[in-house]
Amino acid sequence: MTNHQRKNAASNAAVGADFEELVHSLLTASYPALTRPFWLPIGHLTQKQHKFDLGCREQKVIVECKSHTWTESGNIPSAKLTTWDQAMLYFYLAPRSYKKIFAIKRDLNPKTGESLAEFYVRTHFHVIPDEVEFWGLTKREAVYARCPLMRRDILRVCLKQARREGMDSLPDPRS
Repeated sequence: MTNHQRKNAASNAAVGADFEELVHSLLTASYPALTRPFWLPIGHLTQKQHKFDLGCREQKVIVECKSHTWTESGNIPSAKLTTWDQAMLYFYLAPRSYKKIFAIKRDLNPKTGESLAEFYVRTHFHVIPDEVEFWGLTKREAVYARCPLMRRDILRVCLKQARREGMDSLPDPRS
């Protein structure tokens, strides 16, 4: 039987909860009323309450947190990226007046050096709502910092061009 637990972790759920707490602590400087979890009605024709990882009604912000990593051998964690697609759907169905932050652990592929988030944006651009901000968080000397994946205005232009041209993925920016 294969063990899919993250190394040195009590459980994958504990890793996710710890990352969510980290994101909460980093964002409270900008959003002091941020709550965890945050319930918001979302939907197309009818609405239903959805639980976002973090959010604030007064400052109109919602946050989804993911601490997923590449597989140990550098392969794509397909099932994990399906949950990222699901998060994009929830962001799409949320009110446009809300700022949407997708906070992810910055993890580099051991073979290519591409981050999982950059890979996701490059290959799943067709499901990413225009207003979602990707925040890659990396740990350097016990301090976490936001690593912008791509400026939002540039990403928006790339996404629109790729959609217009019917591309399967965005070009790899490293090539």
